[in-house]
Amino acid sequence: MPVVNLDGPKGAPLTTLVLIHGSWHGGWCWRKVVPLLQSRGHRVYTPTLTGLGERSHLLSPEVDLHTHIRDVCQVLEYEDLGGVALVGHSYAGMVISGVAEQMPERIGRLIYLDALVPQNGQCGFDVMPGSREGAEEAARDRGQGWFVPPPEPQVFGVDDPADVSWMKARLCPMPLAVHEQPIQITDADARKLPKSYLLCVGYQMFSPAAQRAKDNAVRYAKVHDWDIRELQAPHDSMVAAPRELTGLLIDMVAAPGSQLDV
Repeated sequence: MPVVNLDGPKGAPLTTLVLIHGSWHGGWCWRKVVPLLQSRGHRVYTPTLTGLGERSHLLSPEVDLHTHIRDVCQVLEYEDLGGVALVGHSYAGMVISGVAEQMPERIGRLIYLDALVPQNGQCGFDVMPGSREGAEEAARDRGQGWFVPPPEPQVFGVDDPADVSWMKARLCPMPLAVHEQPIQITDADARKLPKSYLLCVGYQMFSPAAQRAKDNAVRYAKVHDWDIRELQAPHDSMVAAPRELTGLLIDMVAAPGSQLDV
């Protein structure tokens, strides 16, 4: 299936961004970034994944990675979006990879923001070796065996007291199953999509994921188109460094290759 730009003439910059939050967060976390992008003429969508944020009342043991992939696919379909820059923060690298498998024709570029970069058959715990034990222990001790309570905002590199208070009131438990379910990455069109990785150098946990993106760019130069950037900011750059993050996102969606020829 060819990748079709539904959002403007071929070669034009991407103008629609769909921003997907990471674990424990919700669409609310992009509050500082959205008006900055809109002021530059971009359309912005910030869906909240099932069981989190304003949808926390839907949290259940049945919520898994496939649920979250479907959440985003539904947004693309029902909003009739195409040629989008699909941005995944942290855990949402798994989600946007799955969405690309389902709807590559609606995506102009995948942007991994300090995010997991899975390979075929991997689950979230596989991409972050050593993380399973701590998550399972937290779920066992404080999460009824199936969810992981949220950490303090400072864990994400946020230290401004106002931001800490704002986040602490909104971070929600995360279902364990989302990190246990493996992803299938086999679609040829999805593999050809242009991709970017934005590493927040103030938070080293995702350095291996960024290195994997760089390795892919070298190893699969004819298949993968990776644009690798760095941002001097902590993991939650959308909260701690919104202007700097916005500037890089705008630059990424204007990069050559963001739209593929039909």
